[in-house]
Amino acid sequence: MRSNFHSLVLMGLMATVCAGTARAAPRPAATAAAVKAVTDCRAIADDAQRLACYDKTVAAMQAAQSAGDLMTIDRSQRKAVRRQTFGLTLPSLDIFDRGEKGEGEDQITAKVARVGHDQDGHWLLTLDDGAVWDQTDDFELSHDPHPGSSVLIKRGTLGSFFLKVDGQEAIRARRIQ
Repeated sequence: MRSNFHSLVLMGLMATVCAGTARAAPRPAATAAAVKAVTDCRAIADDAQRLACYDKTVAAMQAAQSAGDLMTIDRSQRKAVRRQTFGLTLPSLDIFDRGEKGEGEDQITAKVARVGHDQDGHWLLTLDDGAVWDQTDDFELSHDPHPGSSVLIKRGTLGSFFLKVDGQEAIRARRIQ
């Protein structure tokens, strides 16, 4: 009994040490190097040197963008990415969330493009944007969804989602595509 207790304590300490040594994945820099080089030119006091710096760094930034090493997106493009990935389990995409907190990231609305059933008889809905949602509970809808039905999908707790079809009671669902 005493040796089991010591073994448990030792295992707990080892787990704590291992957890403490684990490192989170490094976060990408807030500003791309090519963009930072351009903005750093502002600190140059001499007008001619500052202009030469801008000319040089803007040309390098354009070359990086043409080569695919740098990509710029605006707010509407970030919003489109968040909508397209809503419901998917993906690695962190927080670079698309900068300055966007509180702008409807917990729900989306869409139209149903196709309706079907999975192998368990649950609803399988393909939305107009190509996203495919599968019902995960056994709740029966009073009116069957059909192409053109309005869908409201809300984020729940612990990675769950609730899907309302044409204003009916919500069913639990997960995005599979």
